[in-house]
Amino acid sequence: MPNTIYETSLSSLPMIHRGKVRDIYDVDAQHMLIVATDRISAFDVILPTPIPGKGVILTSVSNFWFERFRKLVPSQLSDMTIEQLGLPEHEAAQLEGRAVIVQRLKALPVEAIVRGYLIGSGWKEYQAEQSVCGISLPTDIPLAGKLPETLFTPSTKADVGQHDENISFAETVKLLGADIAEQVRTISIRLYENAAAYALNKGIIIADTKFEFGLDDKGNLTLIDEVLTPDSSRFWPADSYVPGENPSSFDKQYIRDYLETLDWDKKAPGPELPQNIVDNTQAKYQEAADRLLSQ
Repeated sequence: MPNTIYETSLSSLPMIHRGKVRDIYDVDAQHMLIVATDRISAFDVILPTPIPGKGVILTSVSNFWFERFRKLVPSQLSDMTIEQLGLPEHEAAQLEGRAVIVQRLKALPVEAIVRGYLIGSGWKEYQAEQSVCGISLPTDIPLAGKLPETLFTPSTKADVGQHDENISFAETVKLLGADIAEQVRTISIRLYENAAAYALNKGIIIADTKFEFGLDDKGNLTLIDEVLTPDSSRFWPADSYVPGENPSSFDKQYIRDYLETLDWDKKAPGPELPQNIVDNTQAKYQEAADRLLSQ
């Protein structure tokens, strides 16, 4: 098991930002260091209990998808290695298996959410309005049912502790411009459908996911952040999936379900997680990674 890292502390590099999961450091004018810690958030609150090795799992899964998709869309990954940073040994040890050096890009202010199945907030809206993010749907879709077609349902990107808000495609166009908005929608659906077909052969249904994108200095759309991880996606075991029933999962829905049983107002500070919830979450994330990365 890798070292458990709740927060990194690198005095050799200036910190740019500490997010819900990732710590970001300045490398030079063209590059940043992104470290996936073992923090976990739920309901937009960072929980005080880490999931050991989670950042290593997220990094390995993301890097797998970056490589798989490289002919479809450029990625944030650079050619620089961690060794080139020349960090002291105690700082390099914090990064083992969980860090990448990426290009500096202009991040787009939209999360590209793609849905293949009806669950979560989409299911709640569907029950009330027969739509998801304003997109009308047939009347006969069950809980966790497969959607007639893949839906692109973007949202704004909120700061830590704030909630993302769903927006229409027209609002996405206002934020990004028509050309970039259309590129984001088209490539997001293409990536999701490519990944969903691959994962199904590994026994995983990808119910939904989110992508994030940036622009390089030539205006080229580039895939950034994390990609199709148990943090950013809903992964369901295909062998136990039954439409109409709430699926088991290989993602952080397990933690959300546990937190829903507590008397907690979903505001910071979050509650500590008991050891069995930590262990089960770690096992679910590892199972997802093992299936996806298996040859």
